[in-house]
Amino acid sequence: MCLITNIQRYSIHDGDGIRTTVFFKGCPLRCVWCHNPEAQNRGRELLCSGEKCTGCGACAAVCPQKAVSIKNGTARTDRKLCTACGACAEVCVLNLREIAGREYTVKELTAELLKDQIFYEESGGGVTFSGGEVMAMDMDFILEAAKELKRQGIPLAIDTCGYVPYERFQRILPYTDVFLYDVKVMDEGLHKKYTGVDNRLILENLVRLSHDGARICVRIPTVKEVNGNERSMKEIIAFLQEHDIHPIQINLLPYHDTGSGKYRKLDTAYKGTDLHAPDKEEMEALTALFINAGFKNTKTGG
Repeated sequence: MCLITNIQRYSIHDGDGIRTTVFFKGCPLRCVWCHNPEAQNRGRELLCSGEKCTGCGACAAVCPQKAVSIKNGTARTDRKLCTACGACAEVCVLNLREIAGREYTVKELTAELLKDQIFYEESGGGVTFSGGEVMAMDMDFILEAAKELKRQGIPLAIDTCGYVPYERFQRILPYTDVFLYDVKVMDEGLHKKYTGVDNRLILENLVRLSHDGARICVRIPTVKEVNGNERSMKEIIAFLQEHDIHPIQINLLPYHDTGSGKYRKLDTAYKGTDLHAPDKEEMEALTALFINAGFKNTKTGG
């Protein structure tokens, strides 16, 4: 089984056509701007909108670990005691509590995905495995699900940060139609500062995946303070040219903080408050760098 935080239907930014995107739980990176923090850790987690709590005490009454208490008219959760069993979420009448992470078998997951088959067929869409980091999951599970989608004629996209052993890509490659591959910044120090890991394995895997014939869409989260400048983008262009990598598409994805509210629900601090997206003119200029370098299918946004 694998833990999944969400199955998002009618996605239009995670590959071609109308797609169903599966968000797996667990990621080896800790990107400062991550908009899915509930998908970073591997285990189940409690999300709680405490600012709307009325302090009714129902959650505290049912918690088997005594992790919930009422203080100053609001329910407070001791994260060290919480096991994310979900008992409190079941009794919250305002639906302020939810558990991130539900176990699925391959059969259960593929049954859910097949419900949308008519939309894939009519729009040229398919399924996208995302996260977290899908390539860091149980590869036997991922491979079995991918094979079933292939048998059903459903195109599969893999959204990946690339920070896994290459053997995993070799296993899934025959069943994957396109890889949505994140490239953040060439500078190794900046990469480690903003993601928690260096980028050597990520770049090595990108080269090998390209040379093995994969269809790749390079996606560049564009943050003004990190890589949103001409120098950084020219370094990415030079890397792609040097290694003879020809993505089918390049997307420059402007930074956004729409996931920042989730951090409060996890009782953690959002560290991207000082980050910004380049403005429209700057994004257009950065996009033009790739187009002028021969990467004609480059655009701003997903």
